[in-house]
Amino acid sequence: MSKANLDLSKAKVTKFTELDEPKWVQTNLIKFIDPQGKERDWECCSRKTRVEGSDCDGVGIIAILEKPSGPEIVLQKQFRPPVEGVCIEFPAGLLDPNETLETCAERELLEETGYIGKAIKSSPVIFNDPGFCNTNLKLVHVNVDLSDPCNKNPEPQLEENEFIESFTVSLANFQKQLEEFAAQGYKIDARVQNVSDGIELAKKYQL
Repeated sequence: MSKANLDLSKAKVTKFTELDEPKWVQTNLIKFIDPQGKERDWECCSRKTRVEGSDCDGVGIIAILEKPSGPEIVLQKQFRPPVEGVCIEFPAGLLDPNETLETCAERELLEETGYIGKAIKSSPVIFNDPGFCNTNLKLVHVNVDLSDPCNKNPEPQLEENEFIESFTVSLANFQKQLEEFAAQGYKIDARVQNVSDGIELAKKYQL
């Protein structure tokens, strides 16, 4: 079956099993001293995939398409087993050895969406859920030149085990569209919602 005809809603979780020796993640018991000098325990999860020598796991990608009808942001749909549903996310990916975060962002955008872009700036390292895990990333802004013939009909270069549907949403209707997705049962990635909320705050306070 062509990936172009895949129905993401058909994906589903069939079983949860506790692993004795996980391949990609590990659980840890942390001993720490609290602000009052008392020793405490904390359970957490961490990746086994972080590139040696790096303080960052990977990137989330903010790519804006400047169309005549108005700017649109690139998003994607992907089934995520831990939440048992299809998530609305930014293009994203993990850092490869000997790769800069900017190069990682450009590579992942091409692989997942087909767009060729140029990284122009990035956020500080941000943490996804610091009370639970040490997973982190940088949000990298990637400029996509729509006048480039290569970006006229972008073709994703997905790996065999990747099932991703890329699409765009008007920035003017970003928040409303996310609300509609949530009402339809999609899971909204926190980073996507946070960017949308930032846009709404900027509008409200005329920043």
